[in-house]
Amino acid sequence: MSMIACVLLTLLGAAMVAAAGFPPDVTTALRSSKEIYVATRRADGSQSKVVPVWFMYDGDAIYFATGPESFKARRIRHGSPLFVWVGSANGPHFVGKATLEKDPELAARMAPAYSQKYWIAWLGLFRPNPERVRAGKTVIVKVVPGD
Repeated sequence: MSMIACVLLTLLGAAMVAAAGFPPDVTTALRSSKEIYVATRRADGSQSKVVPVWFMYDGDAIYFATGPESFKARRIRHGSPLFVWVGSANGPHFVGKATLEKDPELAARMAPAYSQKYWIAWLGLFRPNPERVRAGKTVIVKVVPGD
């Protein structure tokens, strides 16, 4: 196989993965929903309780903040997939790959998005804070499709 063919196949494979993204019904719901409902997999294989969380969606990934020692964060750290329902506990669903981010700049990017979406965040409450991320008191969960 020629070098050009190999490069083209590699690019085509990367484009197919990027195009896969979130399912269309999930994407539509993410654009207008105020909450996502998430659960993780416990060590015994059972699903945790489904809980609502505020989030930011940037077209490629979903982001939300949590405590570094929360059950969500601990399970994600140990490789649990994230089960996500959008808009309600029985809304469009997908299984995501979650990672924990410790970038204060990401929290700074999230804060104005939260302020636009949630009235109490507009007052400066309950939105991601770069200083809390920098101090290790908050982590950002990044969720992409796949498990």
